[in-house]
Amino acid sequence: MKDIERANVQKGDGRTASEGEFYISTIGSNLSKVSDFAGVDRGRTYTNNIMEIHDYLGIEAARQAIINELILTLEGARLDVDVRHLLMVADVMTSEGEVRAIGRHGVSGTKHSILARAAFEVTVNHLLQAGIIGERDNLTGVAENIIVGQPIALGTGSVELYYIPENE
Repeated sequence: MKDIERANVQKGDGRTASEGEFYISTIGSNLSKVSDFAGVDRGRTYTNNIMEIHDYLGIEAARQAIINELILTLEGARLDVDVRHLLMVADVMTSEGEVRAIGRHGVSGTKHSILARAAFEVTVNHLLQAGIIGERDNLTGVAENIIVGQPIALGTGSVELYYIPENE
């Protein structure tokens, strides 16, 4: 089958499938073609190819797959992260209707702030490019305000309230 290099029959260990139950594990994936086979339980068919899931099942399925993969990866490393953080990451990655990476070619690379882009990766390139085209940074986000050492315009930093006592 196209995009599947090898397939092995394996016995479930209680985590991958029910204990004693057999399943097929592959190197490579082709979710749409595998789903066409008679006898394949589509509700239990799984791939870790997020882009393929997006193409075949849509953005919400891709979002859920991102969450599932984050949980599996963190559990494998024995790290405990509140699921709300994972939900937020998955939401940011899928909020535009496409699956975007977190790195410089995705979410972080499309920020409007020069300093926020420079804080993530390839700092010199971002600053040099901004200088060449005369780009300005209005310092409206968290990262850029931390970089320049001024209060963030959130929480108590978002209020401009002054008390002027009356002289009596």
